[in-house]
Amino acid sequence: MNTIMVKAIYSKDHKHIIGLLKKARQEAGLSQVEIAKLLGRTQSHVSKVEAGQRRVDIVLLRELAKIYRKNISFFIH
Repeated sequence: MNTIMVKAIYSKDHKHIIGLLKKARQEAGLSQVEIAKLLGRTQSHVSKVEAGQRRVDIVLLRELAKIYRKNISFFIH
């Protein structure tokens, strides 16, 4: 199961979503620090998400979509 998890985290789809998350944050004119405050997390956590070191679950994706004022389909098309 570890092999599956590693593949999922470093898959092309995951990298694509991470790229869209960064793009959406930048388009919203927000810093990682600002996002972290809105999420109640640390800047380090946001950085790790954007670096692809942390998985993005659907709950986090929904929260980020709201913050970035994007439809969730923007990230999963």
